[in-house]
Amino acid sequence: MITLGNHTWRRGEIGPYLQTSEQVIRPANFSPLTPGRGLTVRPAADGTLVAVINVLGSLFLSPAISMFELIDQLVAEAAEQTQVIVVDVHAEATSEKVALAHWLDGKVTAVLGTHTHVQTSDARVQRGGTAALTDVGMTGPHDSVIGVRAELAIERMRTAMPVRFHPADGGVRIEGAVVECDAEGRATRCEPLRVPVD
Repeated sequence: MITLGNHTWRRGEIGPYLQTSEQVIRPANFSPLTPGRGLTVRPAADGTLVAVINVLGSLFLSPAISMFELIDQLVAEAAEQTQVIVVDVHAEATSEKVALAHWLDGKVTAVLGTHTHVQTSDARVQRGGTAALTDVGMTGPHDSVIGVRAELAIERMRTAMPVRFHPADGGVRIEGAVVECDAEGRATRCEPLRVPVD
């Protein structure tokens, strides 16, 4: 499955696609009037059903609804179909991601943070059996400013003038997390993943 975030509507033409997609989801706490869904359940390679929930943090991202207002309902809906539940919390603030991981400990398999593009070093399995990583990192060029050619990002920061960003190249790597769980959906392992590509 593929989860989205605060840039979901940057290209408006994605709307009709999200309306029917079962594999690409947008944050569940966008307005219910927008196309798409924030929860999907799909089979893994071995046939195990896996639920993925996508939510957006509030700080600097301003979703229509707080993720804390609807996360329990989403987890309950997912749990009706499978015990393996992964939550992608796309948020700026580490405090929101850590708080959600604590709130969901023992209720979901994993809470994995995205958005900041910088992999954190706090991969863990919490007491209740929920894996957590505050940010899984970025897949892309790391010889950059979070994926953008450094000189362009620096120019915008130094001058406060609009600068068109272009992706950098060099130091490309895949980052993420490896989570293992038992048949009941309780995490047994959580480790960051970092694979150099070039």
